[in-house]
Amino acid sequence: MVSSFSKMKGSCMVFKQMSQKPDKAVIFDMDGVLTDSEPLINEASVKMFAELGVKVQPEDFYPYVGTGEKHYIGGVAEKYGMTIDLFEAKMRTYEIYLKLAPRKLRSFPGAVELVHRCRDQGWKIGVASSADMIKIEANMAQIGLPLETWDAVTGADHVEHKKPAPDIFLASARQLEVKSSQCVVIEDASHGVQAAKSAGMRCVAVTHTFSADRLAQADLIKETIGKILLTDLFPDVTS
Repeated sequence: MVSSFSKMKGSCMVFKQMSQKPDKAVIFDMDGVLTDSEPLINEASVKMFAELGVKVQPEDFYPYVGTGEKHYIGGVAEKYGMTIDLFEAKMRTYEIYLKLAPRKLRSFPGAVELVHRCRDQGWKIGVASSADMIKIEANMAQIGLPLETWDAVTGADHVEHKKPAPDIFLASARQLEVKSSQCVVIEDASHGVQAAKSAGMRCVAVTHTFSADRLAQADLIKETIGKILLTDLFPDVTS
């Protein structure tokens, strides 16, 4: 379904669309849920540090998955005792990432289909990611879910406190105009699960990135997004 118009509301991107059941919403995390992008941002970050003359390891970034690139890069810089301009480092990482994405970025099997199934149910749909909008826009276009697909798109640019704080999901719910108790979040990282639960939302986690024991706080854990049923999101769904 194509939106009739879009606008900026509360600094988040809001796309008004017709919805049969506007009292329900599904909020998707992006990296590790919709897009298999964690390996790419990891590769880009390793390359960025190499340009600074420091050889870091891919696993150095694992504790910061889901917290946004500022913490993702800053945490590793701190580990290695580096003082860097985080904004410049992040922008350079995005430059490298955006060169890799057209060749390597893919959606997880079943991800795009689930988004459309939620839309067909009449539920509002949103993306809430700790990434900056430059990355969100590129990723969504690459997998065939451009920004106008969504009722709301919320990124790191729009909130002060990143996951595991609940701010990004609360902001998404406000833009979607749906109560937190009627929102379901799909996440892949423990920080995201914690953020969703702190926001008072149901959370379905997928083990694309972390094992089930790391996601134990979620209401439901599925192996992949392709295995999520509509009844996993809202058990009272009738079709």
